[in-house]
Amino acid sequence: MKKIFIVIIAFFIAVTVYSQNDGINKLSSSFKIVRLKYSGGGDWYNDPSSEVNMMDYLKKNTVIDVDESKFYSVDINSDDIFNFPFILITGHGNISFTDAEVKRLRQYLERGGFLYADDDYGMDKAFRREMEKVFPDQKMQELPFDHKIYNSQFSFPNGLPKIHEHDGKPPQGYGYYLNGRLCVYYTYETNISDGWAEPREHEDPPEKREESFKMGTNIIVYVLNN
Repeated sequence: MKKIFIVIIAFFIAVTVYSQNDGINKLSSSFKIVRLKYSGGGDWYNDPSSEVNMMDYLKKNTVIDVDESKFYSVDINSDDIFNFPFILITGHGNISFTDAEVKRLRQYLERGGFLYADDDYGMDKAFRREMEKVFPDQKMQELPFDHKIYNSQFSFPNGLPKIHEHDGKPPQGYGYYLNGRLCVYYTYETNISDGWAEPREHEDPPEKREESFKMGTNIIVYVLNN
């Protein structure tokens, strides 16, 4: 597959995240996808091959400086959360944030972090409820099809691709903004990250997996450039 050249200056590769004690936390220029650990009973850890395969795809098809392809995770209560500009949350069940965790996640986002949430069928109700605690001052809004996230690298003129059928509803992408910056992106009724998993996990056809990787690339390229 023809390599896609994306010009990204190393200084701008990481979204600036402020640490609690030191102001700006100077991050490595290497990109990684980090899974968020949470409480409540949901399987935050499912399909650990997803991020590994997505990072491998980035290495093969872009010039983004990607870290070692392995499963990375961070606890929402850990100060390490401020070291990672891109965090993924997914799962099938309940999510529950304590008041301290709500405050921590809000701080992470206010300081430049980005949260990508992918409903793995069963997370929607809990995720919406908990995010209302993080953003009591605004409603989650659906992104229009002409949003830059749908054409940052590959063109998706009709918005999100449909990877898994679930309830047969159309796929939707939602977001939260802080100071005009998209800081949370939520994919619903598609399950993009499942398409990144090993083929044997969900038996997705190759064309669906390719769509999921391309959309994942779009999300990451958008974050690294905005």
